[in-house]
Amino acid sequence: MRKALLMAVGLSVVALILSSLAVSAPPDQKTADQNASNPNTANQKTPESKAWASELETWRARRAANLQAPEGWLSLIGLEWLHDGDNSFGSDADNRIQIAAKTAAHIGVVRLEKGALKLLAPAGGFPKDFLIDGHPAQEMVLTADDSEKPSKLTIGTITIIVINRDGRFALRIKDPQAATRLAFHGLKWYPPNAAYRVKAKWIPYNPPKVLDIPTVLGTTTHLPAPGTAEFTIDGQTVRLEPVLEDPKATELFFIMRDATSKTTTYGAGRFLYTDLPDHGVDKPGEIWLDFNRLFNPPCAFTPYATCPLPPPQNRLSVAIPAGEQRYHD
Repeated sequence: MRKALLMAVGLSVVALILSSLAVSAPPDQKTADQNASNPNTANQKTPESKAWASELETWRARRAANLQAPEGWLSLIGLEWLHDGDNSFGSDADNRIQIAAKTAAHIGVVRLEKGALKLLAPAGGFPKDFLIDGHPAQEMVLTADDSEKPSKLTIGTITIIVINRDGRFALRIKDPQAATRLAFHGLKWYPPNAAYRVKAKWIPYNPPKVLDIPTVLGTTTHLPAPGTAEFTIDGQTVRLEPVLEDPKATELFFIMRDATSKTTTYGAGRFLYTDLPDHGVDKPGEIWLDFNRLFNPPCAFTPYATCPLPPPQNRLSVAIPAGEQRYHD
C-alpha cells in the first residue's frame, strides 16, 4: 500500500514537472515553427501572433509614410542624364535640362568632364535662394550619390542630387508638389499570412559569387552574392540568391519575382530585405524570409527611378501571394 502510494506521488511529481516545462518553454520558437507551417496561424489570438501582426502593420504603415515623405520616391519629377561638357538646368526652355516646376529660369550649369563634375554659375550668377548642402551656391566640385556625402542642391521646394549608375551621371530632381505625391492613394497588400514567413536553409558561397544584375536602364550592375537561401513553399523546394548592397551591409537584399507578377503584383518583380543568417553569411545556418514584407521597387510608382531587376535564378515559377500588390491596379 505504502509502495503504491509513493509510486503515485512520484508519478504526480513527474507530471507536474513536465507540465511546468511545457508551460515555461520559449513560446516564440514554438509559435514561429507553427506559423511557418500553418496558414491559419495569422488569425490565432496568441500573444506571439498578435505581436507579429502588429509589427508587420507598423512596418507597412512606415513603408507608405516613407514613400510620401517630402523627398520620398513619390516626389520625383525628373531624371535627366548628363552629357559630356556643360549641362545648363532651370525652368526655361533654353536650358539643356528643363525642370518642369516653378523655379528659377536659370539655376546653374553642371560640367561633366572625364567623370568629374563641377558646378558653374549661369550668366547673371546663381539665384539667391540656390543652396549647396545648405550653403549659398558657389562654383565647386560636386559629388554623386555613390560617395559618402553626395552634394545636395536645393532651390525653393526643389531638391537635386547627382546619381552615378555604372559610370553614367544624371540629375535626380524632386519636388514635394509632384503630382505622384499629391495623388497618392495608399498601398495595396495581401492580408498578413504567417504561412509565408518561412525559415530557410542558408548555404554560403566561399568565396562569394558576383551576380550580374540587370536594370531598367538596360545596363548591368555587379553585386556580391554571399550565398543562397533554400526553402520549401507549396511543396516546391526553391532557392533565392540575395546580394549585399554594401560591404558593411547588415541586411541581405533579395531582388525577386514570382508567379503573381503576371496577375496581382508588379510585373518587374519585388524586393525583400532580411536579417543576416544566424551564423553569419560565411557559415551554414538558417534565415527567416518574411514574404509578407515583399515590397514594390520605386519603378512601380515613377518613371524616374533606376531599378535593378531580378536575375534569372530569382524568377520563381511558384506563386507567393504575400506582401505588396500592384499600385496602379
